[in-house]
Amino acid sequence: MPDSRRTGFSSAAGLIQYYDMEETRALKVNPYLVLGLGIGAAVFVSILNWRPI
Repeated sequence: MPDSRRTGFSSAAGLIQYYDMEETRALKVNPYLVLGLGIGAAVFVSILNWRPI
């Protein structure tokens, strides 16, 4: 069987190699900043929706 007709893990290995590369131009954000912004947004929306009885 010729090498060009092989199927299986060769295509998956290409994807793993592609995603394993680190992007140097990407914006780097601290995960704690994202978590804090999410919690802050939830508190802000809760305050806006709060109504006294």
